[in-house]
Amino acid sequence: MFDKITQFMDEKLSTPMARLAEQRHLRAIRDGIIATLPIIIVASMFLVIAFLPDSLPQDWAITSFLRENQTKILLPHRVSMYIMTLYAVFGIGHSLAQSYDLDGLSGGILSELAFLLTITPKMIPAATEGITKLAGQNPELQEFVNGLPVGFVMPMPNLGSAGMFIGILASFFAVEVYRFTQKSGFKISMPPQVPASVARSFEALTPTTIVLLVLATITYFLEIDLHSIVGTIVAPLIKATDSLPSVLIIVILSQFFWSFGIHGWSIVGSLARPLWLILLDQNTLANSNHEVITNIAAEPFYQWFVNIGGSGATLGLAILFTFFSRSAYGKSLGKTAVVPSIFNINEPMIFGAPIVLNPMLIIPFIAVPVINALITWFAISFGWVNKVVALAPWTLPGPIGAFIATGSDLRAAILSILLILLSIVLYYPFFRMYDKKLLEEETADLVEEVKASDL
Repeated sequence: MFDKITQFMDEKLSTPMARLAEQRHLRAIRDGIIATLPIIIVASMFLVIAFLPDSLPQDWAITSFLRENQTKILLPHRVSMYIMTLYAVFGIGHSLAQSYDLDGLSGGILSELAFLLTITPKMIPAATEGITKLAGQNPELQEFVNGLPVGFVMPMPNLGSAGMFIGILASFFAVEVYRFTQKSGFKISMPPQVPASVARSFEALTPTTIVLLVLATITYFLEIDLHSIVGTIVAPLIKATDSLPSVLIIVILSQFFWSFGIHGWSIVGSLARPLWLILLDQNTLANSNHEVITNIAAEPFYQWFVNIGGSGATLGLAILFTFFSRSAYGKSLGKTAVVPSIFNINEPMIFGAPIVLNPMLIIPFIAVPVINALITWFAISFGWVNKVVALAPWTLPGPIGAFIATGSDLRAAILSILLILLSIVLYYPFFRMYDKKLLEEETADLVEEVKASDL
């Protein structure tokens, strides 16, 4: 029965899902967003530091220092994670252009141009004559007027998560125009003697002209607000992603694919990560503005509470193999896998046990993350644990990562520890059956060796 299911999965699901994960446009989204993760992680640390005064004793000197300098500490976040789409667009364009064997640098620059052309800069109005007169009589008002910026400004929210989907579409459009001009020969070609960098610049003139004219016409002359249109379309999808049914579907699908050797979180993440980043950015913005944080199911929710120790929350299983295994192989596997599992690297456990295609371990491998998701969802919903506001480095031990991701909430670290203990309990009966099977196989092999030596 299990062999038939395995064959069906391999023939009907494994290959199509693997192809989907490697589809060039999805891969470009994944590569572009993953390229921004170092920026998001480091920027999240500034956010956590800025709001440490909420968690520290108020009479400490460091608390007063952080509170007085909170605005300055948040500035690195404002020019990094807050405008993350600006960085992601370049990575998406670069990756997609390279997948077509085009110049990645040109693809990234064209994508950046296309994205910025969807945004209308705003002119800051100058102070009126009446305000100027009033300011002359009021020093505080005069100081305020003198501090007002002049000229054009960019609406920064559109450079952040609010513009993510427009950024993706703009990147696709720019690179496809670039590809069309290259494949059709509709470009300015230079003699072979011209340096390659100069030749690329002239070849990019035609796609640059097309991209600029098309998007400038749409945004500035036809006055079509692409961000508003796409935002209206995507809003229900974002809301649906931050729901318990969506969380359970994502967890079950990811674990189900992993059970058959398909990197489920890679497939699901390629589709869901833009939505996760929007949810996280909305939480981060609300936190920095001291507003109510609304979203539960941003990516750190899965990282620090659902999959503690890696996909399947296998840290509990690694602990069982390390301290409770009676089989020689189990003990050896535990010693090898437990330390990487603490830092969320669980390939030694997934492929070493193995969990993949192992009917004894697949059930808890799917069930434990689902139970973790349910417990954490309700814990956060009831206000027992803070919502996630930061993206901590994924190699941190679970409780530490949970503490940082929730803005220094000690209760999150305690919940992480409780979930690890629960995973040990839930994995135990299945581990015991599997370890017994390993021990029986080892005993049988030893008996065969003894018989062979007697002969």
